[in-house]
Amino acid sequence: MGHGHDHTHDHTHESAGGDLAPALDLSIPDSELSPSDVSRRGFLRGAGLLGAGAAASVLAVPSAAQAAGLPHSHGPVGGGSDKGGFRWLAGDHHIHTQYSSDAQYRVIDQARHGRAFGLDWVVITDHGSVAHAKIGVEKVNPDIRKTREEYKDLLTFQGLEWNIPAAEHATVFVTPSRNEVEVLKQFENNYDGNLLPATNTTAQNEAAAIAGIKFLGSQVRARKIDGALFLANHPARRGIDSPHEIRNWRDADPSVAVGFEGAPGHQAAGIPAPNGRGGARGYYDNNPSAASFPGYPLESYRTWGGFDWMTATVGGLWDSLLAEGKAWWITVNSDSHVNYLDQSDRGPDSNFDVNGKYNDPVYTGKTLTTAGDFWPGFYGRTNVGATSFGYKAVMDGLRAGRVWVDHGRLIKGLDARVRTSGDRRPFTGTPLGGVHQVRRGTSTELTLEIDLQDVPNWAQFVPVLKRVDVIVGTITGPVKDRDTFQAPDTKVVKSFEINAGAKKASLTFSLGRLDKPFYVRVRGTDGKRTQPGLLGATVDPFGPKLDVSGDADPWGDLWFYTNPIFVLPSGR
Repeated sequence: MGHGHDHTHDHTHESAGGDLAPALDLSIPDSELSPSDVSRRGFLRGAGLLGAGAAASVLAVPSAAQAAGLPHSHGPVGGGSDKGGFRWLAGDHHIHTQYSSDAQYRVIDQARHGRAFGLDWVVITDHGSVAHAKIGVEKVNPDIRKTREEYKDLLTFQGLEWNIPAAEHATVFVTPSRNEVEVLKQFENNYDGNLLPATNTTAQNEAAAIAGIKFLGSQVRARKIDGALFLANHPARRGIDSPHEIRNWRDADPSVAVGFEGAPGHQAAGIPAPNGRGGARGYYDNNPSAASFPGYPLESYRTWGGFDWMTATVGGLWDSLLAEGKAWWITVNSDSHVNYLDQSDRGPDSNFDVNGKYNDPVYTGKTLTTAGDFWPGFYGRTNVGATSFGYKAVMDGLRAGRVWVDHGRLIKGLDARVRTSGDRRPFTGTPLGGVHQVRRGTSTELTLEIDLQDVPNWAQFVPVLKRVDVIVGTITGPVKDRDTFQAPDTKVVKSFEINAGAKKASLTFSLGRLDKPFYVRVRGTDGKRTQPGLLGATVDPFGPKLDVSGDADPWGDLWFYTNPIFVLPSGR
């Protein structure tokens, strides 16, 4: 019998290495292993999942302290909902304020709205720039600290939007501490792409990006901060985040570089005129440039059901990373700068270049129908399974991949687990982001408990989930070509139609008897806009539809996505 019942949780990394089982710890010679560990090590080596370039973060064994679901007190404050042994905290890691040259709101404005729209955590991420590097990090910090005091039931992180050298943007944020400003300031001044020499070659800039991620990890190990995370923003928007760069970021420090936006912000930008801007959803309205990766298809420059092409394409770039066994997660957020239907503008007599901020916004009475953003929490949310209400707990949940995302409050809650078949004991099985390890030949299954929506969302209608898709891919190990962006073995293996009027959906899908490593992930939709996926109907018969610029009402095209669960056999 396998030991899937021992893995009722995911693996959370405090460092790049984590706690390794003997078979996975290459510092232990084969001669000192038990026969069963020697067998297991041999199998994993043969599968390309152990040794140089292998995804150690996927293979790390969870610590016993996390096995009991919620081992810590919830604390006196905080929201969220309990499901599956975790406290699910909704958040947004990409939010701009008056300290960004293209935004306007105060920190307290964004926080207040985020909390009102149901968020439990937010990250303030003003743009990295020459002006921001000089004064922005210090100037915004008192506003963030005041917000933390006023809204104790909202976790307010400080971060910034990094201009990744040679690439697009990324959220970088840290746990609150007396060193948060120092670490972020040093990071921005040394590694922001806008501050590096203009004479740098592409290779030098790519190396600087790797060095920046490693710097953040070094600050955690030096105990300057408890945690730091990197999440690439709108990765396919301009086509300049090449596959090898994404792999290099992740491999630079898997405890810091953990994922990218599965869906960008700016979701109001596609609302048709005259009621909206009439542009491209997510501001994905670009074409290839000289800086773009030449292998990307033209379809990659548009969103699909509001999601980035890298995530929306079954068997695409995200799946190619997961097929390597890489722990790489997706999120969604608002990227809020100026919000749809707001009635304010930047304060008069502002001088951003001198002050590094705009004056406080003022009421105008003019409705912003051409703004492309929603308030934090109004449309998209990243739901993190935490062990408690706290900053480190949210970071740990993100790092672990214990995350599902949705638009428009499509569903209320979700618990997904891989189990040894027939095991229905509470909190057994392996949740999102985890590694289910069982003896080869053991029968496994996926169980889904979905709380369907029964109250109106912020657009004042009750979303209806129509279909849930189960997506499975084989873990084949490290790729030879690091610019690979397809996973040929990944496809939709099962679709469930959801009964109209139901309050819950309890779904089970047999994954068969385990004979090779694989991963499973899930998505769901209201079913209003679908088409076969880019890789064909045999791979994805009813995937998200390519969004049309000028006619992309985000409320009429809702999806949820989960992060994967990895399933690994042991023994021969």
